[in-house]
Amino acid sequence: MNTLEIDRHPVAVNVSVTEATLEVELADGRKISAPIVWFPRLESATEEQRKDWQLLGNGQGIHWPQLDEDISVLGLLSA
Repeated sequence: MNTLEIDRHPVAVNVSVTEATLEVELADGRKISAPIVWFPRLESATEEQRKDWQLLGNGQGIHWPQLDEDISVLGLLSA
């Protein structure tokens, strides 16, 4: 019996940071939300710094260059 293995690596497509949460939208339609207090650099950052993010590895991670902060999507899902 042959089976098709589906690549299920979660990929971020959009990110938003509020005063209370980090929200990540995934390519498969899921949304992850985590308390901002889990990420001290983001919590203490300005709005401008929070908005300055980049996707890493085709969306497998998120980087904030002004804050030198990196967060993996898999890490968020396993928290």
